[in-house]
Amino acid sequence: MSEPVTFRCTFTVRFGDCDPAAIVFYPRYVEMLNNVVEEWFEKALGLPWGKMHGADHHGMPIVDLHVRFLKPSRLSEKLDFVLSVKALGRSAVTLDIFAEGAGERRLEAQLKIVHSDLNGPKAVPIPPELRERMKPFLHA
Repeated sequence: MSEPVTFRCTFTVRFGDCDPAAIVFYPRYVEMLNNVVEEWFEKALGLPWGKMHGADHHGMPIVDLHVRFLKPSRLSEKLDFVLSVKALGRSAVTLDIFAEGAGERRLEAQLKIVHSDLNGPKAVPIPPELRERMKPFLHA
Protein backbone atom coordinates (compact mmCIF):
# COMPACT_ATOMS: atom_id res chain seq x y z
CA MET A 1 0.00 0.00 0.00
CA SER A 2 1.33 3.45 -0.90
CA GLU A 3 1.89 6.31 1.51
CA PRO A 4 -1.17 8.49 2.17
CA VAL A 5 -1.09 11.89 0.55
CA THR A 6 -2.42 15.28 1.55
CA PHE A 7 -4.05 18.02 -0.49
CA ARG A 8 -2.54 21.46 -0.10
CA CYS A 9 -3.70 24.90 -1.18
CA THR A 10 -2.83 28.46 -0.26
CA PHE A 11 -5.12 31.44 0.26
CA THR A 12 -4.23 35.06 0.88
CA VAL A 13 -6.11 36.77 3.72
CA ARG A 14 -8.15 39.51 2.04
CA PHE A 15 -9.64 42.70 3.46
CA GLY A 16 -13.11 41.12 3.39
CA ASP A 17 -11.87 38.26 5.58
CA CYS A 18 -10.90 40.57 8.43
CA ASP A 19 -12.54 42.34 11.36
CA PRO A 20 -11.70 45.96 12.26
CA ALA A 21 -8.52 44.77 14.02
CA ALA A 22 -7.29 43.40 10.63
CA ILE A 23 -7.34 39.78 11.84
CA VAL A 24 -9.40 37.01 10.26
CA PHE A 25 -12.99 37.17 11.51
CA TYR A 26 -13.64 33.59 12.70
CA PRO A 27 -16.67 32.83 10.45
CA ARG A 28 -14.48 33.56 7.42
CA TYR A 29 -12.33 30.58 8.40
CA VAL A 30 -15.38 28.35 7.88
CA GLU A 31 -15.75 29.79 4.37
CA MET A 32 -12.04 29.13 3.77
CA LEU A 33 -12.46 25.53 4.96
CA ASN A 34 -15.34 25.07 2.53
CA ASN A 35 -13.15 26.54 -0.24
CA VAL A 36 -10.39 24.03 0.60
CA VAL A 37 -12.87 21.15 0.25
CA GLU A 38 -14.18 22.57 -3.02
CA GLU A 39 -10.60 22.93 -4.35
CA TRP A 40 -9.84 19.34 -3.29
CA PHE A 41 -12.85 18.03 -5.18
CA GLU A 42 -11.95 19.95 -8.33
CA LYS A 43 -8.16 19.68 -8.42
CA ALA A 44 -7.44 16.35 -6.71
CA LEU A 45 -10.63 14.34 -7.21
CA GLY A 46 -11.56 15.64 -10.67
CA LEU A 47 -15.11 16.56 -9.71
CA PRO A 48 -15.86 20.30 -9.81
CA TRP A 49 -18.69 21.28 -7.49
CA GLY A 50 -20.48 22.98 -10.38
CA LYS A 51 -20.82 19.61 -12.13
CA MET A 52 -21.64 17.71 -8.94
CA HIS A 53 -24.30 20.20 -7.83
CA GLY A 54 -25.59 21.03 -11.32
CA ALA A 55 -25.56 18.11 -13.74
CA ASP A 56 -25.27 15.35 -11.13
CA HIS A 57 -27.74 16.86 -8.59
CA HIS A 58 -25.51 15.74 -5.72
CA GLY A 59 -23.75 17.65 -2.96
CA MET A 60 -21.41 17.16 0.00
CA PRO A 61 -22.79 19.33 2.80
CA ILE A 62 -20.99 19.66 6.12
CA VAL A 63 -22.96 17.86 8.83
CA ASP A 64 -20.42 18.15 11.65
CA LEU A 65 -17.68 20.73 12.20
CA HIS A 66 -15.08 21.19 14.93
CA VAL A 67 -12.60 24.06 14.77
CA ARG A 68 -9.73 25.09 17.06
CA PHE A 69 -8.46 28.62 16.55
CA LEU A 70 -4.83 28.58 17.65
CA LYS A 71 -3.36 31.95 16.60
CA PRO A 72 -4.69 34.96 14.74
CA SER A 73 -4.07 35.48 11.03
CA ARG A 74 -3.73 38.97 9.61
CA LEU A 75 -4.54 40.89 6.46
CA SER A 76 -2.35 39.95 3.45
CA GLU A 77 -0.87 36.83 5.09
CA LYS A 78 -0.65 33.62 3.08
CA LEU A 79 -2.34 30.66 4.76
CA ASP A 80 -1.37 27.15 3.72
CA PHE A 81 -4.19 24.64 4.20
CA VAL A 82 -3.53 20.90 4.38
CA LEU A 83 -6.36 18.34 3.99
CA SER A 84 -6.37 14.61 4.69
CA VAL A 85 -9.14 12.03 5.03
CA LYS A 86 -9.60 10.66 8.54
CA ALA A 87 -12.49 8.28 7.77
CA LEU A 88 -14.24 7.15 4.62
CA GLY A 89 -17.69 5.67 5.16
CA ARG A 90 -20.52 4.56 2.89
CA SER A 91 -21.82 8.09 2.33
CA ALA A 92 -19.77 10.19 4.77
CA VAL A 93 -16.19 11.44 4.73
CA THR A 94 -14.41 12.89 7.77
CA LEU A 95 -11.68 15.37 6.86
CA ASP A 96 -8.84 16.78 8.93
CA ILE A 97 -7.69 20.21 7.81
CA PHE A 98 -5.12 22.52 9.32
CA ALA A 99 -3.85 25.94 8.29
CA GLU A 100 -0.43 27.45 8.80
CA GLY A 101 0.90 30.94 8.26
CA ALA A 102 4.49 32.11 8.63
CA GLY A 103 5.43 28.67 9.94
CA GLU A 104 2.84 28.71 12.75
CA ARG A 105 -0.26 26.59 12.99
CA ARG A 106 -3.29 28.89 13.04
CA LEU A 107 -6.25 26.55 12.82
CA GLU A 108 -7.18 22.87 13.16
CA ALA A 109 -10.51 21.57 11.94
CA GLN A 110 -12.41 18.34 11.47
CA LEU A 111 -15.32 18.28 9.04
CA LYS A 112 -17.76 15.49 8.29
CA ILE A 113 -19.34 15.80 4.86
CA VAL A 114 -22.09 13.57 3.48
CA HIS A 115 -22.69 12.64 -0.14
CA SER A 116 -26.29 13.67 -0.76
CA ASP A 117 -28.92 13.50 -3.45
CA LEU A 118 -30.08 17.10 -3.75
CA ASN A 119 -33.51 16.00 -4.99
CA GLY A 120 -34.24 14.47 -1.54
CA PRO A 121 -32.17 15.74 0.06
CA LYS A 122 -30.89 12.51 1.54
CA ALA A 123 -27.60 10.69 2.06
CA VAL A 124 -26.58 8.35 -0.74
CA PRO A 125 -23.51 6.12 -1.19
CA ILE A 126 -20.36 7.74 -2.50
CA PRO A 127 -19.90 6.56 -6.11
CA PRO A 128 -17.17 3.86 -6.37
CA GLU A 129 -14.97 5.92 -8.72
CA LEU A 130 -15.07 8.93 -6.37
CA ARG A 131 -14.35 6.69 -3.38
CA GLU A 132 -11.27 5.32 -5.19
CA ARG A 133 -10.00 8.86 -5.83
CA MET A 134 -10.42 9.68 -2.11
CA LYS A 135 -8.58 6.60 -0.81
CA PRO A 136 -5.02 7.91 -1.33
CA PHE A 137 -5.83 10.77 1.08
CA LEU A 138 -6.96 8.37 3.84
CA HIS A 139 -4.62 8.50 6.85
CA ALA A 140 -4.72 5.67 9.38
